[in-house]
Amino acid sequence: MAGTTMDVNIVSAEHPIWSGTAKAVLVPAYAGGLGILPGHEPVLSVIQEGPLVITEPDGRKHSFEVTDGFISFDSNKLTVVVEQGRSMQNIPVNETGIQ
Repeated sequence: MAGTTMDVNIVSAEHPIWSGTAKAVLVPAYAGGLGILPGHEPVLSVIQEGPLVITEPDGRKHSFEVTDGFISFDSNKLTVVVEQGRSMQNIPVNETGIQ
């Protein structure tokens, strides 16, 4: 049975952006929003500029505006590599991650 959380690391070429444990992550993939949950099959995907939303195990959400990059998910570890990223801490995000 898959766990209920996953490890997430978001990095840019300049610095780490966020690291922690999450129960869900929504990324802006080129084919549309891509939701990653614990136990997801391994995936490698290119992402585009847009909002990336992390939901922590306690339900708190963190949102980031990211530029082009890619994600890699395997063994409940998600790595997000972007050119640039910034927290959207004071900008409200609805349930879909779209403003």
